[in-house]
Amino acid sequence: MSRVAIVEDHPRLADMVARALAAVGIEADLFLSISEASYGLRQGDYAVLIVDRGLPDGDGLAFLRALRAAGQTAPCLMLTARDALHDRVEGLESGADDYVTKPFAMSELVARVRTLMRRPVALTALVESYGGLSVDPAHREMRCGSFSVVLAPAELQIMLCLVRAGGRTVRHAMLEHAAWGLGEAVTPNALEVTVHRLRKKLAVLDTRVRLRNQRGVGFALEETIER
Repeated sequence: MSRVAIVEDHPRLADMVARALAAVGIEADLFLSISEASYGLRQGDYAVLIVDRGLPDGDGLAFLRALRAAGQTAPCLMLTARDALHDRVEGLESGADDYVTKPFAMSELVARVRTLMRRPVALTALVESYGGLSVDPAHREMRCGSFSVVLAPAELQIMLCLVRAGGRTVRHAMLEHAAWGLGEAVTPNALEVTVHRLRKKLAVLDTRVRLRNQRGVGFALEETIER
């Protein structure tokens, strides 16, 4: 899962962060309050949490402490207007993995998020591979040998999920959450249509990897013996 949760009550700033992350192949869900984020985090997993310190229905640090107490292990980048040393220390001691003060350069925030996504707890690398097939989120492409194809955003997130599963079946709901998140209306056959496009793109590549459908459950990658 390379999707990021942004918990920020300023819609314009949250949207700017989401756009900057999307430019490097990282999709995000936006939550304007702790109550929205609490619901969203119960629906699926996130690779990184970006949490504002000041939220309309509570303190971001208290929210993070509650998440950690409940077993949430995703790395957290805390956003705050407070730049005093004791504020940063309090944030780190509350379970934050990194701390950025406002205003900040968007390029720095993206770099910090990508650094957090490299940590083993996030189960995320910049380039994922399975059976000789590589998925590169930064360039939004799928490669095998000297061949490559460009992936649409939903296709990219689905392939990242499948590659990380290492041949295990990924359920429909998890793939839909990875591809479209919680804020976008999805038609009933959107996943099947996207998987159909991915099968066509896999056929273009010189790869042994195929997409297998476990009817009624989900999809998985499998490596065939012969191409």
